[in-house]
Amino acid sequence: MAEAVKESNIQDVIAEQEKIVAEKPDNVMAHHMLGLIYLRAGRSEDAIRELEKAIEIDSQSMESIVNLGAIYFGRGDYDRALELNRRALKISPTMAEALVNIGLIEQQRGHAAEAIESYEQATRIDPRLITAWLNLASAYTMQQEDAKAVQAARQAVELDPDSGMAHNNLAVALYFSGAYQEALHHLERARELGYSVDPRFSDGLKAKALQ
Repeated sequence: MAEAVKESNIQDVIAEQEKIVAEKPDNVMAHHMLGLIYLRAGRSEDAIRELEKAIEIDSQSMESIVNLGAIYFGRGDYDRALELNRRALKISPTMAEALVNIGLIEQQRGHAAEAIESYEQATRIDPRLITAWLNLASAYTMQQEDAKAVQAARQAVELDPDSGMAHNNLAVALYFSGAYQEALHHLERARELGYSVDPRFSDGLKAKALQ
């Protein structure tokens, strides 16, 4: 019953926003918001159409460009996602979020060095952007740069001590650096914070810590 009510509510929101778009067909934000609502409802094709319309009206609409890039990233169309995030970065060279997105795309492609470069640039622009530090730690681990991975993961934990993901990433980095006891402490903290810990990693770490 709850799901049915939820579905009914989203349909009401869609209908209301569609009415706004019909009344204001040249309003960038109206199309942008409708695109996000469609995305929330699982209507990705409609979301793409509305976000593209917003960009057609205003080619500098960074929010629409970045959100459209996120949809293509989710679809595995990394070329299109990369193109859109680079476009956003050209409009605003200090947009750290776009740099993080580019890093994610490069990391997904297995290009760890390129991902690291993008994440590092993001941390220089916005040192408090936790997603940049989290992903930087992961990319350093991929490159077996364990000391740097620990440093980046510690920065993420310092920025948000209540982030289960940050504690998990630090546990992984510490594991590869050989600090098993400290890694186990952070893994347990990640679990306490509700993070879904990989049981295989947890078992392997406990075995190492007991040696």
